[in-house]
Amino acid sequence: MATHGKKYNESKKLIDSTKIYAIADAVELIKKTNTTKFDATVEIAVNTFANPKFNDQMMRGTTILPHGTGKSKKIAVFCDEDKVAEVKKAGAYIAGKDSVLADIKAGKFNFEVLITTPELIRDLAVVAKQLGPKGLMPSPKSGTVVANIAQAVEEFKKGKVEFKLDKTGNIHSAVGKASFDARKLEENVASFLKALEENKPVGVKGKLVKKAVLSTTMGPGIQIEA
Repeated sequence: MATHGKKYNESKKLIDSTKIYAIADAVELIKKTNTTKFDATVEIAVNTFANPKFNDQMMRGTTILPHGTGKSKKIAVFCDEDKVAEVKKAGAYIAGKDSVLADIKAGKFNFEVLITTPELIRDLAVVAKQLGPKGLMPSPKSGTVVANIAQAVEEFKKGKVEFKLDKTGNIHSAVGKASFDARKLEENVASFLKALEENKPVGVKGKLVKKAVLSTTMGPGIQIEA
């Protein structure tokens, strides 16, 4: 059984585990219970009524948080050479066709998001076994197979996040940093929950969210209204 330190236990005393907090109140507690010396990530864990065993209850999509996540992602773009300058100007970390493919084949995954076009996605089939297990294989549902690759880069740089139902019916995502002011965190959390509702699978009848919990890195969970 995992044990927690003194600071964690002291922070947990501030939270009523029987209460479901309004987002604003939870954000206030997030700031009070954050004890890390670094700028902790604020995360949301959502337990849903969706059953991933059924195709009509699967969930996967993207949304742009109004104030970003506080972390700038390294983005790679698999594209023709005549698009390299444009996507790098938009914020891509690396871009190209042969060079990006060579890096992947060599096991160099110095990026967190890989974007490509519908025309070029088939060329990544040769490295699908390397990309798939790392969650880096581009797909239309994740917003990484698009016609306008420069725009996609800009959106991910601004705070676009992907959400995906896991095998236990849960969805996890970063929604900001502990250093964000309260209003920005509130708006990010509300925006994320709204995006989930807007993408509720057709197979889920009635309410989607069973339980939602907000926490910081290494911090105690706070159940919120959803």
